[in-house]
Amino acid sequence: MGNKKLILPKTISWENLSAEGRKQLLRNKGAIMLGRILLGATIVFVSILFLPWRQTIPGRGTVTALRPQDRPQTVQNQIGGRIERWAVQEGEEVQKGDTILVISETTQSYFDPELPQRLEEQLFAKRNSEEAADQKMTATKAQIDALTAGLRYQLEAAKNKVTQSRNLVKIDSADLVAIESFYETSKVRVERYEQGYENGLFSLTDIETRRLNLQNDQAKVVSAQNKLTNSRQNLVNAIIDLDNIRAKYNESLAKAQSDLSSAFSSKASVQGDIAKLRNEIANFDVRRGLYVVRAPQSGYVVKTLKAGIGENIKEGESIATLQPKTPLMAAELYVDAIDVPLILHESDARLQFEGWPSVQFSGWPAVAVGTFAGKVTVIDKVSSPNGKYRILVRPTLPVPDKDEPWPEQLRLGSGVFGRVILEGVPLWYEIWRQLNGFPPSLEKEPKEETGK
Repeated sequence: MGNKKLILPKTISWENLSAEGRKQLLRNKGAIMLGRILLGATIVFVSILFLPWRQTIPGRGTVTALRPQDRPQTVQNQIGGRIERWAVQEGEEVQKGDTILVISETTQSYFDPELPQRLEEQLFAKRNSEEAADQKMTATKAQIDALTAGLRYQLEAAKNKVTQSRNLVKIDSADLVAIESFYETSKVRVERYEQGYENGLFSLTDIETRRLNLQNDQAKVVSAQNKLTNSRQNLVNAIIDLDNIRAKYNESLAKAQSDLSSAFSSKASVQGDIAKLRNEIANFDVRRGLYVVRAPQSGYVVKTLKAGIGENIKEGESIATLQPKTPLMAAELYVDAIDVPLILHESDARLQFEGWPSVQFSGWPAVAVGTFAGKVTVIDKVSSPNGKYRILVRPTLPVPDKDEPWPEQLRLGSGVFGRVILEGVPLWYEIWRQLNGFPPSLEKEPKEETGK
């Protein structure tokens, strides 16, 4: 009877019903109302399942700077020294080139206050040594030229003497041949006169005269032979003199060339010393400018890493942390590896910064309140030590009446929660995906971004 609708006759009123009848009537009305409510809830739930839902990839991280030069950096001193004066305090704003720290010298090589003058004096002395080497090279070259010219004349004279000696040998040789021929003729004549004297044709006086002439001719032959021997000896001596001249010239030339090489080597060594001194002078001039540590760019002195006056600091040691003044902000988010292939370059994202109240709807980013827009700029190629992948989200130009620019009060290192916006799907699909642990889906395969 509980499933049947109770219809009261028109003649029966509520007052005419008994107490049991009234209870039964109320129970029937409650069941009808509950059925209507459950039916309406079922219709609403099914309708909600077909509502559009935007898939998102969540990620947490911190606020950072997009450009490396905008991130916090340490200011380092290029030389070691002793702290003399601090020109800034923590939290103070500095401009590029402003003095942060003043140090004094601690290296013994630079203690001399007149070191630049000493180096200049050494440089002047080395330059004089270079000029002396140049003069020695010039004198040695002149000596070589003089030796060459003198050798030319001596060689010509020696060669002429050799030629003359050869000519004398030829003349004496010809004279000897002529005298020997005349001597042989005289011998033949004397022999004929001897036969004629025996036959009585010539007198004793004639034969004695012929014998005397033969002896004279024989003496002439001996004299001509001696003269030829002397001429040949003179030729040998002339040749020896010519060779001696050449040997002495080669010896003198070798010595002069050795002196020239020594002068050239000395000049090269002096030039090396001059270059070294110039380098020391230039280094000292640069070093004097490094006694003041200056801000490399405009920003804020976040923290000083050294303290006190009179403390020694080493070369290349960090002395302060500097935050650039106007960094280009970005959100550094870490996402799961399963979601990385679905994130594209320039994908939209919604961000929620710590310290700014907001209400964020995962599937309906259009109705989120207090969130800020951004686009994915960088997607790491390798995972971080925590097993997740890092992405950088840069701010986008705000849309009028829709988005607000990122807060100016944002600080690097602030926490941020963001969602990368993907494709739209029905709500039932998202519930089914979440229950099964599936990654978000795309309508098309993502392509590798090449131009960034």
